[in-house]
Amino acid sequence: MRPAMLAGIVLILAGSFVLFRGLTYTKDESVLKIGDLEATMKEKKEVPSWIGAVALAGGAVLLVGSLRKRPPGGSS
Repeated sequence: MRPAMLAGIVLILAGSFVLFRGLTYTKDESVLKIGDLEATMKEKKEVPSWIGAVALAGGAVLLVGSLRKRPPGGSS
């Protein structure tokens, strides 16, 4: 299997997951710091769906590009 084909499949799967299922992550933020005393806040954020769409489209381009037959004889 070509590396571009494998990368395309991985991007398609990851992009589909983000688009249809959603992906969240937690971010720790320091909201108050006075000397040794520090207050932090955990904020749950979601990965934007447009990132999934870009990954899906990029994976499709890689997959289609790797499936195309190249003419024998090397570079063009």
